[in-house]
Amino acid sequence: MSIRVETDKDTGVAVVTLDRPARHNAIDLAMAEELGRVWRAFRYDDSVRAAVVTGAGARAFCTGIDRGAEVPQPSSPYTIDDPLLTIGPKANDLWKPVVAAVRGLACGGAFYLLGEAEFVIAAEDAEFFDPHTTYGMVSAYESVYMAMRMPFGEVARMALMGTAERVSARRAYETGLVSEVTPPGDEVAAAVRCAAVVASYPTEAVQGTVRALWSAKEAARAQALAHAPHLIALGNLPPEQQAGLFANGRGGGGGGYRVR
Repeated sequence: MSIRVETDKDTGVAVVTLDRPARHNAIDLAMAEELGRVWRAFRYDDSVRAAVVTGAGARAFCTGIDRGAEVPQPSSPYTIDDPLLTIGPKANDLWKPVVAAVRGLACGGAFYLLGEAEFVIAAEDAEFFDPHTTYGMVSAYESVYMAMRMPFGEVARMALMGTAERVSARRAYETGLVSEVTPPGDEVAAAVRCAAVVASYPTEAVQGTVRALWSAKEAARAQALAHAPHLIALGNLPPEQQAGLFANGRGGGGGGYRVR
């Protein structure tokens, strides 16, 4: 199992941990399916009134799709199979609040999870970046999710700079992606404290508030995401060329990066 779930029945808080630290908690197909099952199960579990999602280890929250995962694609240019589309709570019709606790790297496909959390708490050593353009891929879904949380210019810079630049926890806080910054190692406890407060309130009112918040931007998000498959089909380099860029260890700025 690549997902750990620990539920405190007294507080009503479940902690969902991506548990592949040796792979920087990158998501393979089995893990993607497992995450979906976890969120759907919470819909029927009245003992869970709020959740925290985090990553195992100190190096990474999540680094997106595992590069070793093989995802067969249909031949039609109008469709795309993306296993990450169903890893988030909202994609699984869960309207119980979810707080993300981030330490270390959070990049690429990690934004599918961060984009569907109510808010994000990050350790001081957290770093956010989007590597897609560096490796000849369109940042479509990721950019849409982040555009719902951050100013346009900040999202554009992160998406277009690729691996040349990483956004620090402090900068993420300044731009609204992160709501609280903690010392390294304290991020999960801080997220659990927040989740426990929310879980102590009447759950119908909490879930209704979550649903109201998301309805404020749901139409714009759905419309934007509808364009993503076509943009990816048109803009992505062929897989073999992408693999070549990865194999060469390509990075921005002559192989280095800066943290801001």
